[in-house]
Amino acid sequence: QVQLVESGGGLVQAGGSLRLFCAASGRTGNTNVEGWFRQAPGKEREFVAGISRISGITSYADTVKGRFTIYRDSAKNILYMEMNSLKPEDTAGYYCAAGRRPGARLSSMTGYDYWGQGTQVTISS
Repeated sequence: QVQLVESGGGLVQAGGSLRLFCAASGRTGNTNVEGWFRQAPGKEREFVAGISRISGITSYADTVKGRFTIYRDSAKNILYMEMNSLKPEDTAGYYCAAGRRPGARLSSMTGYDYWGQGTQVTISS
């Protein structure tokens, strides 16, 4: 099993920045993809960004491309997401996820086996 704990969420004004953290513990050596998803009230959970632990390839949703950056610290087993130029429409609960299959599609929820509890991000206009 893998445990994921997110942190770093908060309330910021539009145009501001936040950095999200996802600390992984347990059998992390079995995971090959990691990602961030978000869910706003009344909406479905959607893909934000993903990274392959094998190739380092990253993928982003079009809505965040150029503003968000996903990266990881392998030594610390922490996944990060730097979020800049935040907009009110970025307001959501943000969830960290990890998956075992190395060829999993980064943008699909089906590629992830483990999920964190989420951290709230609220952007004021």
